[in-house]
Amino acid sequence: MLLKLLFAPVLGPIEGVSWVANKLLEQADVSTNDLESLQKQLLALQLAFDMGELSEEDFEAQEEEILMAIQAAEDEEDD
Repeated sequence: MLLKLLFAPVLGPIEGVSWVANKLLEQADVSTNDLESLQKQLLALQLAFDMGELSEEDFEAQEEEILMAIQAAEDEEDD
């Protein structure tokens, strides 16, 4: 603890930059994971429909929601 306080003026800026870089990396992972998660949800929905667990109306409604979310996520990545 004492060493950390003594070296704070030297290591502080380095740790700060490292913290910011980690936060940016986490945000990039979240957006990628969101898109992958939505694609997996779409696949699971298709499988449920193919197995007869969903009616066509339910499938189409849920599919539209997921496709719109995927489009929004892709648009967000482009910005």
